[in-house]
Amino acid sequence: MSPWPVAAVPLVLAVLTAPPLGRHLDALISDRPQPAWDRWVGPLEAALMRWVGDAGRPADSAMGYLLPLLVSNGLFGLVALVLLLLQPPWLNPLGFAGLRPDLALHTTVSFLTNTDQQHLVPETSLGNLAQLGVIQFLMFVSAATGLAVGFAVIRGFCGRPLGNLHRDLVRSLTRLLIPGALLVALALLLCGVPMTLAPPQVITTLEGARQTLPVGPIALFEAIKQLGENGGGFVAANGAHPYENPTLLSNLISTWAMLAIPVATIDAFGRCLGNRRQSNLLLVLVLALLLLGGAVAMVAEGAGNPALSTWLDGPNLEGKELRFGAPLTGLWAAVTTGTMTGAVNGSLDAAMPATLVVALFNLFLQVVVGGQGTGVAYLLVFVLLAVFLTGLMVGRTPELLGRKVEKPQVVWASLVLLIHPLFVLIPAALTLAGGTALAATGNPGPHGISEVVYEYASAAANNGSGLAGLGNGSPWWNLSTTVSLLGGRYLPIAALLALADGMRRKPALAPGPGTLRTDTTLFTLVTAMVLLILGALTFFPVLALGPIAEGLATVS
Repeated sequence: MSPWPVAAVPLVLAVLTAPPLGRHLDALISDRPQPAWDRWVGPLEAALMRWVGDAGRPADSAMGYLLPLLVSNGLFGLVALVLLLLQPPWLNPLGFAGLRPDLALHTTVSFLTNTDQQHLVPETSLGNLAQLGVIQFLMFVSAATGLAVGFAVIRGFCGRPLGNLHRDLVRSLTRLLIPGALLVALALLLCGVPMTLAPPQVITTLEGARQTLPVGPIALFEAIKQLGENGGGFVAANGAHPYENPTLLSNLISTWAMLAIPVATIDAFGRCLGNRRQSNLLLVLVLALLLLGGAVAMVAEGAGNPALSTWLDGPNLEGKELRFGAPLTGLWAAVTTGTMTGAVNGSLDAAMPATLVVALFNLFLQVVVGGQGTGVAYLLVFVLLAVFLTGLMVGRTPELLGRKVEKPQVVWASLVLLIHPLFVLIPAALTLAGGTALAATGNPGPHGISEVVYEYASAAANNGSGLAGLGNGSPWWNLSTTVSLLGGRYLPIAALLALADGMRRKPALAPGPGTLRTDTTLFTLVTAMVLLILGALTFFPVLALGPIAEGLATVS
């Protein structure tokens, strides 16, 4: 069967589910009554708000929203770090020891920031207590934090108060992530994904050796991993392992789950704004970028390695699961990096150079389709800069969504875009300057450069995937990527909230003859060009030194 119609299924489903899910998200953003939800989960939400001592009043400034976010995330991280350092015996049937301090810190920060980058082998390092009480817990609250930030930024750009962090956090969990993850987990359970607290299974192989097969609450793990754009794996093989992703159907469900909320959040932005044409055009833009990248990756993996054409003919099957095939693995690589999920169903290290270009391109831009909540926020930053630059070129008033764009907004938007390369290029340069002993690259030349740059780009973009040829378990890698994880997560969030708060304080202006409309096809094309120029070209030198040089070497 051709992989192309199969690849279209989750993409079409994501588009079809965007309107109903977007309406639901719009109700959460606008705080409209939801009788059924209010009846069943409203009392629980009220009890949780009383427990944290929050009356639910909207924040009066960006700092009023940011401070409780940092405090709550800090407390979540502290509890998780202690559990990973100690690994107490409860729900730890194999008695795994506590993690090394640098590894425990990296793992905690990674899952706290919705990155889920793993420098450990989870099935030989983490007991069920750590998997449930640390990893899955952080998967839920980190995804909810991203959604809360996205809600606040949307409100600010629409001229409304930013909202209340605790209320957004709780409602994201009770009305979206927990029920959504349970439904996806049920679907995966029917596909054969395990869901149990039973101890690992010990079997005797055909050679007479004994092998331990770890099992656990994997269905729920997979559900929030994909739906919350988390990534990571219950086992090191991630979505290539038959326990996590056993069939083509589970693969398609997971692909849809990665796309569902980011696509719906863009739809919800248009509903909140009262201009769905604006959100539909932005949705067309990001989906076009995703489709282009997915098609490039599918063709590259399906065509195979030209350097081996003398001996082999056919797709690039290195590092692939045959139940998915090379083209669908290429599509997954585009989707998992486009949505900032970071899950993998094949070895990215064995991917063709063109696929690596697509993956790195997505990590650099962070808007194809973007992460949980923050994706639409980054997209609005590019729209704002496109308005400002276009206004300068054509002499029109730089206004966005009925509000004037002035110096403070441009400064905050520029900071958002500058933070990402700061935490990618500088640590990558320092690591490469330290030589192979520090970088621990598994391959020489351009591919080794790709391995290093990808690791930091994945960390700073809160994606979490990686090129497995890298020996990233050393203290240097754990600590340096922890810096990129924190800087790539919380500094942009602070700048985005300041930008949104500044926008909402501006008086609304009536459209005039000099107003530049942003809900047109022409302006969407301009936004695409600004996105490519400001985003992609910043990283073009490392692309040229890494996967582009590797690709040229395979055809020379």
